[in-house]
Amino acid sequence: MKPVSMITTIFLFLIAALHLTRLVLGVEVVIAGSTMPWWTSLFGGLFTAGLGIMLWRENRTLGQ
Repeated sequence: MKPVSMITTIFLFLIAALHLTRLVLGVEVVIAGSTMPWWTSLFGGLFTAGLGIMLWRENRTLGQ
């Protein structure tokens, strides 16, 4: 796997883990006085984890 692809994959998984942590711990996120609903972290976590998995699988198969 190329270094940039590896860094991007790790970054995506880190963001997904932060979203999951927010859901588990019930941390409130307030942006400009508005509280972000929990489902935004659910969607964001699933989306970034999916992108990370696709990038990891793509680079793993290209290396063979």
